[in-house]
Amino acid sequence: MFRSRFLSILSACAILGSQLFAQQAAQSVLGFKDFAQQQQWNKKFLAVPDAKLAEEHLRILTKAPHMAGTPEDRATAEYVAEKFRQAGLETEIVEYKIWINYPKSISVDVTAPANVKMHGPSKEQVMGDPFQDDPRVATAFNGMSPSGDVEAEVFYANYGRPEDFKKLKELGVDPRGKIALVRYGQNFRGVKTYVAQEYGCAGVIIYSDPMDDGYFKGDSYPNGPWRPASAVQRGSLAFMFKYPGDVTTPGIASLPDLPESQRTKPENAAAMPKIPTTPLPYQDASPILANLGGKASPREWQGALPFTYHVGPGPVKVHLNLQQDYQYRSIWDVIGRIRGTEFPDEWVVAGNHRDAWVYGAVDPNSGTAAMLETVHGIGELLKQGWKPKRSIVIGSWDAEEEGLIGSTEWGEQHEKDLAKAAAYFNMDVAVSGPNFGSSAVPTLKQFVREVAKQVPDAKGNGTVYDVWRKTLLASTNSADLGGSQIRPPNAQQNDVPVGDLGSGSDYTVFLQRLGVPANDIGSNGDYGVYHSVFDNFNWFKKFGDPDFLYTQQMARVFGIEVLHMADADVLPFDYSDYGNEIGQYIEAAQKKAAAQTSSPSGSANPAPTNPSGTGPAVSSSPVSSSPVRSSAMSATASATPLDFTAAAAAAKRFAAAGRKISTAQHDPRLSTSDLAKLNDALRNAERALLIPEGLPNRPWFRHAIYAPGEYTGYAAVVIPGVNEAIDANDYARAQKQLVVLAATINRAAQVLESFPGH
Repeated sequence: MFRSRFLSILSACAILGSQLFAQQAAQSVLGFKDFAQQQQWNKKFLAVPDAKLAEEHLRILTKAPHMAGTPEDRATAEYVAEKFRQAGLETEIVEYKIWINYPKSISVDVTAPANVKMHGPSKEQVMGDPFQDDPRVATAFNGMSPSGDVEAEVFYANYGRPEDFKKLKELGVDPRGKIALVRYGQNFRGVKTYVAQEYGCAGVIIYSDPMDDGYFKGDSYPNGPWRPASAVQRGSLAFMFKYPGDVTTPGIASLPDLPESQRTKPENAAAMPKIPTTPLPYQDASPILANLGGKASPREWQGALPFTYHVGPGPVKVHLNLQQDYQYRSIWDVIGRIRGTEFPDEWVVAGNHRDAWVYGAVDPNSGTAAMLETVHGIGELLKQGWKPKRSIVIGSWDAEEEGLIGSTEWGEQHEKDLAKAAAYFNMDVAVSGPNFGSSAVPTLKQFVREVAKQVPDAKGNGTVYDVWRKTLLASTNSADLGGSQIRPPNAQQNDVPVGDLGSGSDYTVFLQRLGVPANDIGSNGDYGVYHSVFDNFNWFKKFGDPDFLYTQQMARVFGIEVLHMADADVLPFDYSDYGNEIGQYIEAAQKKAAAQTSSPSGSANPAPTNPSGTGPAVSSSPVSSSPVRSSAMSATASATPLDFTAAAAAAKRFAAAGRKISTAQHDPRLSTSDLAKLNDALRNAERALLIPEGLPNRPWFRHAIYAPGEYTGYAAVVIPGVNEAIDANDYARAQKQLVVLAATINRAAQVLESFPGH
């Protein structure tokens, strides 16, 4: 009773706090001539999202495992659609037919030495979990792995990165025809298979080391939030860094009536792995690792299991027998719309995926619950007479886990409709803990900071921005989550750092193919049950967000983003720093190229070249925040064989154009016609950063500034055409890409300069 009364008081305080902060928020907010009216709507909206309703949403959404394409997945679509309709959204369920696998039979057996016995994967079991025994829980597997029957010696390859395989070569380990045992973390799991495939491996086993998200971090579930010995991280291996979406339809939508002639045969799909791969819990991986021979692993490769790790190969042999059930299966996006009164063709799109590998309480349904409370709040505004200026489109995406499929297919289907879209807002893992974070294109980095200033902190400690600024990126989570809110940006910023968008969640198609400015938000914390059976309602209530106050907070942040973008007089894009950030990227690339060519081996930090001749993605470490300079940026940089002059000059031009148009955005005297022209320029400048022919070797990706790394998969590679060519020591390609980059940046600058008042 005391707890119930306490929560009621806390909820009342939160509502009072939301009203207070709405009243105290800065009267000058980018995009609004007079923020007073918007402030009143904000106040009404902030009072609506309900922690108890969010809890009920999550309970219902996670009552059964709901992998994409299953009847249980369809039931979640119906639930979300009903909530959209109740809020007054025009709602439809959109079907696509996609090529995905379910596990038919998965077995991993140690066959040598004779005294070592292990049959996996083990059943996920801990004491007292109420959800672990549901017969609908699928055997742990990797999505998009081929079937395979392989018996071979095993070797240990750390995280399975290119540099790890290069080190193994130095240690005399020949990976050809063998099974690589690698641990989760540091890069996207599909990259691990991609690299192993390039090195001639026969198969891959991926396990979760307790060093990374288990007992080394703290108490394991059910006593704490970290991964227990039997928990398996499922996940897709699709080569999403080649292209996301249905592997058989890159660039076109997988509609149910799409002719077979327009599909790529799965065996010819560039995004499909070629070697069998499967995940194991560390209790199954332990006897394999413990009995490997060969040299002791490099000390930085040592995990937390209680023995010295050796690299092998052998004497351990493992028999992988993976039988996958591949079919074209139906998936279902749920789309809700509110038509704009003034600019109906300008869409503000917001979304979260709904499918999960098992229950998905944190990933993704904490986001679905928060999104439904955002929709609840918007519905209440509609009842009070509010109507948005721009159309609002809310997407509940399906099959994100298999390869960002539902959002990608919808984006490809609506490419023409999205040509005038204002922005896309993404929320994947809404809550795994208390630490708010965000990633965005530079145009939206200040926007999300201003939104965070409008929303009260869940525990009453000022605003979300206030707490964010104090804690910065305090999350200790090290799992390779799809969201990108906890990664450091590639350029230094003068305010709370907002990261850069790589891939791993549903913003990918909007930004990196269609050029729609995008943002991703989340609230992170200690979370070790990612993609396991234990990411369920019980874990969430114990460790994630027991009172659903952070889920409520995320609903408010998400909603204020949508409201501000839908009703802004001037699109609230900040181009003033975009050119400066690009300038930092160019300067870092120039220094990297110079360091490579000046070192005795041709690379100061040798890129771990693999058999295909390409290296890893550029580091995501922040670089100097000094202004863009000429090609003679430093004595060190001047040694590069590449000519960065035109690209650096283009970045300076873009930065100058951004500063000038920022002045126009703050001009209260603009006429209605000038506002329309200004918004056209602001909207089109991001799209001008697209390269029509796409990036080398992966033309689906068109954005010249941001792409997922070919050897990271999740983390962003900035100016990817240039950086990936430098990493590959392909200076002819790098120079061509510098020409393309300069032309693209100049084109975007010209769009900003086209505004008559510029």
